Amino acid sequence: MSDLHSTSPVSGAAKAEDKAPRKSSAKSSRSRSREFALQGLYQFLVGQNEAADIDVFTRDLSGFHKSDSVHYDALLYGCIEQREILDALIEPLLDRKLNEISPIEHAVMWMGAYEFQHCIDVPWRVVLNEYIELAKSFGGTDGHKYVNGVLNGLAPKLRALEVESDRAKGKA
Repeated sequence: MSDLHSTSPVSGAAKAEDKAPRKSSAKSSRSRSREFALQGLYQFLVGQNEAADIDVFTRDLSGFHKSDSVHYDALLYGCIEQREILDALIEPLLDRKLNEISPIEHAVMWMGAYEFQHCIDVPWRVVLNEYIELAKSFGGTDGHKYVNGVLNGLAPKLRALEVESDRAKGKA
């Protein structure tokens, strides 16, 4: 795959759905795309399936039409293409070997690190919250706490100015 997915598919200001408070029952198209990308990355990590095969399968799943397919593409293909880079970012923050991390938490951390790097239109705190929630929904009992710790460690490295600005304002 070309480096088509190595940069954010969306430029400019953050989408309103990533900034606005959410209704408790309605999920944004971006949140849905993150869920579908997580399922795809799980298939990649566990089943070692090809990205294109995962993509075809995932697009046929119920509800996919409600997701942001451009964001899904960026996450699925971007994380797979950059898996070594993402692992290199994540590993120093782990208290165990990467192969001891559940595939769900591993994929969630890939996605969070990828969004921190490539989706600068999404505020870092939104990225953090989205992936903690994904880990709560799909991961192990306390997996979200682990994801929180790792992504909180990455944020100041990957979004230094944004995190620093929020801390100065008392928001972080």
